Formats: sequence, C-alpha cells, structure tokens
Amino acid sequence: MHHSLDTLPDTIRRWAKELGFADIGITHADTGSHGDHLKRWLAEGLHGEMGYMADHGDMRYTPASLVPGTERVISVRMDYLSAPDSPRDVLANPEKAYISRYTLGRDYHKLIRKRLSTLAKRIDDAVSGFNYRAFVDSAPVLERALGTQAGLGWQGKNTMLITRQAGSFFFLGEIFTSAPLPVDTPYDKDHCGRCTACLDLCPTQAFPAPHVLDARRCISYLTIELKGAIPEELRPLMGNRVFGCDDCQLVCPWNRFAKASKEDDFKPRHHLDNTELAQLFLWNEEEFLKRTEGSAIRRTGYEGWLRNLAVGLGNAPSTIPVIEALRKRADHPSPLVREHVAWALSRHGVDPVAQPPALQS
Repeated sequence: MHHSLDTLPDTIRRWAKELGFADIGITHADTGSHGDHLKRWLAEGLHGEMGYMADHGDMRYTPASLVPGTERVISVRMDYLSAPDSPRDVLANPEKAYISRYTLGRDYHKLIRKRLSTLAKRIDDAVSGFNYRAFVDSAPVLERALGTQAGLGWQGKNTMLITRQAGSFFFLGEIFTSAPLPVDTPYDKDHCGRCTACLDLCPTQAFPAPHVLDARRCISYLTIELKGAIPEELRPLMGNRVFGCDDCQLVCPWNRFAKASKEDDFKPRHHLDNTELAQLFLWNEEEFLKRTEGSAIRRTGYEGWLRNLAVGLGNAPSTIPVIEALRKRADHPSPLVREHVAWALSRHGVDPVAQPPALQS
C-alpha cells in the first residue's frame, strides 16, 4: 500500500508502537549548536580515554556526512527497566553487586537493531525510492541531541534525555533517511527547573556544572570504558557499583514515571540484579563468559570485571566471605587485578602478603 510522505509519519508511529517502541519523532539532519557543545567538551578532555568520541570529526554532528543524502532522522525510544523498585535495595546492601539496569538483560543493540531494520523495511515498502539506514549506539551519532530535536524530550542536567511520560530509563535508536518527511516540533522546554538532585548526589561528583559530565570521574566510565587502574581517590566513592551506575537517573524525580518494560529480553538473567560481590568475584573466566553471553557486561572483559569487583569488595563490610574472596585472588596473574585486590584488603586492615595462621594440629 503506497503512502504520501505527508501522511507517512502517523503510519510510522503506529508501526513503531507495534514493534515495541515507546515513542518516535522525526527531525532534520542537522544538530545545530549541539556540535559546538561536543567540540568544547572534547577540547577540555572531559571524555577521558574514549578516543572514539573524537575520532570521527564532523560525522558526529552532521548525519549527512555520515550517510550522504540524509535529509531526516527518525528517532525512537525503547524503555528497558524491568523492575522499577529493585535498584535502591541493592545499592543499600554493600555486600551486593550493583550492575547498571540497562545491562541486566540481553544485549540491547541486537534487539533494537532488528526491530529498527524491520521498521525501515516497512517504510521502504510504503514509499520506495529513498535510502534508510538504522543505527543503535553503533555510529558517531549525537543521539540525545537528535532525540530533543525530534520532540522526544529534553536533555537534563545529568546530560540524559528525559521524557515527562517515562523518565530516562530507555534506549535510543535512529533511522537516517533521504526521504523528506514532515518533521516534528523540537522539544524546547526544560522541565528540570531548579532541581539539582543528580548534580548533588553523584557519588563521585562527576558533574562540574549542569549539563556537563566529566567522564573521567563518572562510575560508568571508570567501570566500563577505562582500561587501566581506577584512580585510588575515586575507589572509596564507588561503593558497590561494579558495572555502570544509575544514581543520576535513580534520583531524578521524573523517573517516578519510569514504565516497566514489556520486553522479555530486558529481564535480568543469572540473578545479576541481586547477587553478592564475593560470589561474582569467584567466577572463573569460563563462568564469566558463559554468564555474560549476549550481555553488554562483556565490554569490560574478565580482568576489568575482577578489578571492578575488587573495588566493591574493598568498600564492603569486613565480613569473612568478603575477605576470603579477596584473599583467593591476591596472587592473580594480572597485575591490574592484584593491585586492586591489595588495595581492597588493606581497606579491611588485612596484609595481602601475610598468610592466615596455620591451624594447630
């Protein structure tokens, strides 16, 4: 069935809902002043070791230089929070491992890319003669800026895209197209108002100013992107957050409206939403690979995983399981892991070198 370009957006919206997307907006392929904001951020070195943020030059803020001929960007949102109440309980228990909620289920890239490709194909069938290309976190795309321009929400003081209907626990994806579709009104209100909860409550004070994130202090960066040792002065501030961090979202009043996801793929697997640090620390590499199959947690690698857990164990109470788990890894072959384990043991007043006294015969 053929559509005119003018009526197509309503149909695209309906198809997107059928495919599990919560919202969709269409915008011009120009990100305006957001590009300048990114250039300043990079110039100040706030991206830390994330070289890929600077690698692509103008492609980040001009979709048409990424995919020549791009006229419009269709921006979509998919909610991912499975159980809106559980995060706070885990954070409140220092012997549990806190893992960022977006990563507890199957890797979202595949699921969303598949649905976006289906959507692109339907649009192509309805109005042929144009190009369509889907992106999920996979290209140098300023997706929060595009989402704001497409009317999905505003960028909060924590730099996240926030919507009044559902807060910020969602993934974004884009379809770049050469079809000159009618565009939506950009979102020009900022509903953060005078609230500074995210800035005040960030465990490592990673926001030097509203709307500015210093990635080098951000726990998500430290536990996922950073490859070497975690700066010692930041370790005690990380608590039990061993992969990512959601604090600036959990404290955001708009996330009272976060909707539970209907996607089975986003449901937590292997009880990773609620497990003891010590238990995870004793996984060998094979167990790590088996239990993180198809999960974004793989990004940190096994060594990074042990490094992060060692920090969490260093911040945990000095219980027998905590100290025993650390002792078992004190002579791990990786210098990175050994160093973080030694730090953790010293936090419990335990000399990493000294062996426990032999039992009396």
